[in-house]
Amino acid sequence: MFAGTGGGTIGAGIRALSLRAGIFVVLTVVCGLLFTEARAQGYTFSRISVEGNEFVEPATVAKIAGIGRGQAVSEAGLNDAVQRLIASGLFATADVVPQGSTLVIRVTENPVINAVSFEGNKRLKDEDLAKLVKSQSRRVYSAAQAEADAAAITQAYADANRLAARVEPRVIDRGNNRVDLAFEIREGRVTEVERLSFTGNRAYSDRRLRQVLGTKQAGLLRNIIQRDTYIPDRIEFDKQVLTDFYRARGYIDFQVLSVSREFSRERDGFFLTFAVREGLAYKFRNVTAVSEYEGVDVAPYRDVIRIREGATYSPLAIDTTISRMEAIALKQGVDFVNIEPRITRNEENQTLDVVFAVTKGPRVFVERIDIEGNATTLDKVVRRQFRTVEGDPFNPREIREAAERIRALGFFETADVNARQGTASDQVIVDVNVEEKPTGSLTFGASYSVSNGVGFNIGLSEANFLGRGQYVSVNLAVGTDDKNSSFTFIEPAFLDRDLKFRFSGYYTTSENSNSYYSTQRIGVSPSIEFPMGEFSAIELRYKVSQDEIYAVDPNSSQLLKNEEARGAEITSALGYTYSYDARLGGVDPNSAILFKFGQDFAGVGGDITSITSTALASYERKAFREEVTLRAEVEGGVVVTSGGDSRLVDRFTGNGKIRGFEPNGIGPRDLTAVNQDAVGGNYFAVARLEAEFPLGLPEEYGITGGLFADMGSVWGLDNTLGGTIDDDLHLRSSVGVSVFWNTALGPLRFNFSKAISKETYDLEQNFDLTVSTRF
Repeated sequence: MFAGTGGGTIGAGIRALSLRAGIFVVLTVVCGLLFTEARAQGYTFSRISVEGNEFVEPATVAKIAGIGRGQAVSEAGLNDAVQRLIASGLFATADVVPQGSTLVIRVTENPVINAVSFEGNKRLKDEDLAKLVKSQSRRVYSAAQAEADAAAITQAYADANRLAARVEPRVIDRGNNRVDLAFEIREGRVTEVERLSFTGNRAYSDRRLRQVLGTKQAGLLRNIIQRDTYIPDRIEFDKQVLTDFYRARGYIDFQVLSVSREFSRERDGFFLTFAVREGLAYKFRNVTAVSEYEGVDVAPYRDVIRIREGATYSPLAIDTTISRMEAIALKQGVDFVNIEPRITRNEENQTLDVVFAVTKGPRVFVERIDIEGNATTLDKVVRRQFRTVEGDPFNPREIREAAERIRALGFFETADVNARQGTASDQVIVDVNVEEKPTGSLTFGASYSVSNGVGFNIGLSEANFLGRGQYVSVNLAVGTDDKNSSFTFIEPAFLDRDLKFRFSGYYTTSENSNSYYSTQRIGVSPSIEFPMGEFSAIELRYKVSQDEIYAVDPNSSQLLKNEEARGAEITSALGYTYSYDARLGGVDPNSAILFKFGQDFAGVGGDITSITSTALASYERKAFREEVTLRAEVEGGVVVTSGGDSRLVDRFTGNGKIRGFEPNGIGPRDLTAVNQDAVGGNYFAVARLEAEFPLGLPEEYGITGGLFADMGSVWGLDNTLGGTIDDDLHLRSSVGVSVFWNTALGPLRFNFSKAISKETYDLEQNFDLTVSTRF
């Protein structure tokens, strides 16, 4: 009974307690929901108070916060207001505090920039850097903006090929909430190409392939030579020239697989590796032509094929043959001819059979040629590079060749030529977009040679005079013994035809080396040059000059004294020069030929009657996988006078013709005179052989070696003073070694020579330093 009664009482107490706990929980949840709902519904403020601002107006702060009086704002809206204040860059800290009907905005302003400066910069000027940064004096400092400005400066140095540049913004407190912002710059070195290497190449060495690329390795003159600078756009160009190099040598499947770029740890150099696939080299076998154009005889087209069986395949040989065939079609008046080269591979013997198919192309005409971007250059200068005009049949090959001719002018930084659809389906519009570049130059220079000593020169030239494509130059050179001044004007399209008009004038005085006399020459020479064939041209000229020898030493030859007594005499001559130059346009990339023959006929008025003939034949060949360059030259000249003796100023001296001898060191010499003067000869003939090869030095040094052998002579006089002057043909010869050095100042050549065959009175010169003239 007791237990039952007690148990009921305890149970009732527990139920009462549970009821109260439940009521409390319910009340708590309801209050929480009500509170949350109230906060979710937001705040409404009748007043906004701004604290901590010094330079920024309260209204500006409230506007940035984005909260207005009477506007309902949630808790999330208050957080967004804080984020907007910070993001404005005006404040270092920001907070919003609701206080009843008042919203208190507390901010800590960023300091105001007193001054912006740059430290450590030498390559880029302060004014150039100031244009890049957005942080400026009297504006509020922003750390984010300062970092962005530092990045902009770093990019400017990267564009100047200084990828190792580092820029750090530094803040200097000046008190009163003002700071100075200084950008500390470490410019670093120009980012150079430290190493160029190749993988997959077997036919040609790394050394030979590096000579092809426009990008060069950093070498001895890395502070002067700019081609060793890493330029990403140049890599694409190098890939193309490498492809052209291989395909011109028969490797029709050649590919540049990839170019890996490895940055050095110091960030001042790149290691570039070209991965290539050479493939096999092919040669031509059977080359013929067929006509699929009704009514067109194929015989004339076959006659212009110059590709011989066994010749190395070259895209240039294909293009040249197509151009010749198109010229035949033009002469025949056959329009819309399409020459299609059909190539069949013979994998077993690595040969190619080529059939040039003469087919009829689509009837498409050139509607017009639009030229843009030429602010200075006249339209006609660009337009005359096209062989077609408006209304002619459209020839894509001719348009491409015209584009190359426009680029070859050298007047434009870029030249893009593209064809697009015209106003009709059979019309094409050719767009030419060019970007001009400076074409004038003012040069000051110095020169040195063993024979002539130190000289100074100044020159002014303009390659695109008045935008007409004309060349004008004025030069003045003063040496130890010589003074030379000259003027040249060239019109490349005289009378709007393929005629080159040249007008040149000169005035020179000299005290000839190893001689005891002086000479003075003044003259002018207009000429016209026009093409005779694919590689040949002829120049027709007239020359009038006044020449004299004076200040002859009393101890000099009587022959020279006699010529001095003649005084200044006028030469009026007509002349011509025929030239065949297959150095640049030849089909074989490993060989080059140059031939010149000229004559001048004096006697068209004036005081002198003579015929002067000169000839030069040169041949160059690359051998041993193009590592060694072989050169051979033969040169000669003859002066024949009528009605009098030849003069010293008209005769040949052999200067610069045979190495190993001083200027005026060979040829007829008056040994009976005290000064034993060299008096020159009416004839000269020389032969020069030379080989250039690598020395095993890093190719970025630009140093190669050479061997040479020269032989020849100068002889013959109209007056030997009764036989006292020996004018017989005496063979001279010499051998020697050369060191070639390609420098930023020009290609230098050091010759160390030894005379083998000579006369006792000849003057030797065992060392010579000259500017190298490569073939």
